Amino acid sequence: MPPRAMLLASLIALCLPGFQVAAAAECAARSGPARVALAELYTSEGCSSCPPADRWLSGLLGAGFGTDKVVPLAFHVDYWDYIGWRDEFAKARYTERQRQAAAVNRSKVVYTPQVLLSGADYRGWGSRRDLASRLADINALPPGADIALALGRKGDGGVEISVTSALREPVSDAAMYLALHENRLANEVKAGENSGRRLEHDYVVRELVGPIPYSNSGKVDSRHTLALEPQWKRSDLGIAAFVQDRATGRVLQALALSLCE
Repeated sequence: MPPRAMLLASLIALCLPGFQVAAAAECAARSGPARVALAELYTSEGCSSCPPADRWLSGLLGAGFGTDKVVPLAFHVDYWDYIGWRDEFAKARYTERQRQAAAVNRSKVVYTPQVLLSGADYRGWGSRRDLASRLADINALPPGADIALALGRKGDGGVEISVTSALREPVSDAAMYLALHENRLANEVKAGENSGRRLEHDYVVRELVGPIPYSNSGKVDSRHTLALEPQWKRSDLGIAAFVQDRATGRVLQALALSLCE
């Protein structure tokens, strides 16, 4: 392709919804015309029934469920730490998020492994056919919000996040969330219910930012800087942005973007 034609094609592509821009210092993405589901797995290394769910979440992409259909996140909870193994990926905040979701869904209990699909308790995750059907229903919905996400690299190696969003429908208690997650994590568990097992994890939430409230005009324009811990592997990190109706738990739109070098 001649250089002038290549330049024209690049400029056209930049205008398309959902096109991802990657450069040395910044990368960006914009949500498209379909609603993308959010899959939240609540899990723990202290839970003997959790490894199959961890493998399921890790295998979504290979099973044909890309981030144009569903954005996966793994929230490690801390309420199983007392039985002998402290999950280093767990945070009390993630336990609280699960409890808040249970309250919204009028459930009296929390459990692991639990999958929330776009905010609703989902127990059919073990069936590929059921998951495909459920995601098709969600993806067929118009998005309840638009999201634009841009990432930059700080001089100290941190991540600068710029997110803008506009609601497409009236929601009285909408909020934006940003989740920094990491893939290809593993631990040799030496105590507790999984003692002696090597557990592998993907989409593990390292940091959660939010709730970021919408303005009275239904918009978000927000910037955040996240420091990265030395042990976090930058090449395996990504950012997920999602919009949620806090009153009902519904996820109005989700968007994922890997850190670009």
